[in-house]
Amino acid sequence: MAAERLVVIGGDGAGMSAASQARRLKGPDELSITAFERGHFTSYSACGIPYWVGGDVEQRDDLIARTPEEHRARAIDLRTRTEVTEIDVAGQRVRSLDRDSGESAWTGFDKLVIATGARPVRPALPGMDAAGVHGVQTLDDGQALLDSLDRAGGERRRAVVVGAGYIGVEMAEAMLKRGFEVTVLNRGEQPMATLDPDMGRLVHDAMDGLGITTVNRAAVTAIRTGPDGRVAAVETADASYPADVVVLGIGVEPETALARAVGLPLGPHGGLLTDLSMRVVGHDNIWAGGDCVEVLDLVAGRTRHIALGTHANKHGQIIGSNVGGGYGTFPGVVGTAVSKVCDLEIARTGLREKDARAVGLRFVSATIESTGRAGYYPGARPMTVKMLAEYRTGRLLGVQIVGRDGAAKRVDVVAVALTAGMTVERMTSLDLGYAPPFSPVWDPVLVAARKTVTALRQAGTA
Repeated sequence: MAAERLVVIGGDGAGMSAASQARRLKGPDELSITAFERGHFTSYSACGIPYWVGGDVEQRDDLIARTPEEHRARAIDLRTRTEVTEIDVAGQRVRSLDRDSGESAWTGFDKLVIATGARPVRPALPGMDAAGVHGVQTLDDGQALLDSLDRAGGERRRAVVVGAGYIGVEMAEAMLKRGFEVTVLNRGEQPMATLDPDMGRLVHDAMDGLGITTVNRAAVTAIRTGPDGRVAAVETADASYPADVVVLGIGVEPETALARAVGLPLGPHGGLLTDLSMRVVGHDNIWAGGDCVEVLDLVAGRTRHIALGTHANKHGQIIGSNVGGGYGTFPGVVGTAVSKVCDLEIARTGLREKDARAVGLRFVSATIESTGRAGYYPGARPMTVKMLAEYRTGRLLGVQIVGRDGAAKRVDVVAVALTAGMTVERMTSLDLGYAPPFSPVWDPVLVAARKTVTALRQAGTA
């Protein structure tokens, strides 16, 4: 019998994890695998790009987990610089365009994996496509940005970062390390909209202390260019900010144009909808994973779009298992994310106040100040923890942490507690590790849980 034909659209985390896992389970005689990637690179860490740009990671290739040649050596027909331009669902085929030769061709499939990722948000504003304005989503994007940074000369080199989410604050740090004067323009109330504003204020204060100018409630209206056509300044309604380079850190959107064109089901955030096996709803032979899908938020009970390499690789493993004859499911997420700007660590998991209100949950919150080590131990530094719990039930809803000295990874224990559906009262008795170099006697997470229990009792719910 002829081998089944698997086609994969997208050569990064989800796509190549799916292809690799399927190949582990089925050899070339049983399953032929063709993968299309429109860029030059495969299986790389997009999350590492800010650290490559900032100089923490020395070489671009350090971010590549597996090269195209390594995939091809495992009998995966990987075609780089080749973009899929059309999906024919009924005919079970995809049309691809070789971006170098300009040639177009159809490839048939029995099973299809869509792993098209996400694209940087680029508002339709004057000058947004000017030279020197960069989104940062792929290794090609990172190289283009580095080329712009090298081109910027003069005694004062100025970078403007548009947006103050994870990408924005990480790129602000990278620009600072490259010796640029950095201005971050944020249309929101505070940086890091994934946090509540009171916690975002802590990030703002820290960025100011590092020499990064952060301007809130600053909606960009245009990019002004110079005589050479390159970016010269970023305009808002209130001011003009000179710039030799502009980095877009506004966020990303699911790249689902192909799916939308053929009527595949999309969620409220524009991502593909799948079942627990990552199979596209209503289509037995099509799977999707990574940044182009929506996932179930286990706390809110709604789908969300979360672009993270951790999820993408898990999706790929599950898809590859199911395509290759095994079985796997992806139950959902609790929304855990960590980041940093210089030595300030930022973490969150679960719901913010606005998220809880959006799904009709009543809640109490508590915020505590602690340290990452015993107060008397050398190097102990402050940490702020905010915790939310459901009114009456006391169910943990979310945590946000801003601090230094190992603050960010403390969120992991909270993510486990959220996944387990624990109450904050139950959390107070968790048996966490203690020694003065690592934690006070009462870990900051447990202190926050105790204070949240007190808030519940004061509200008459516990």
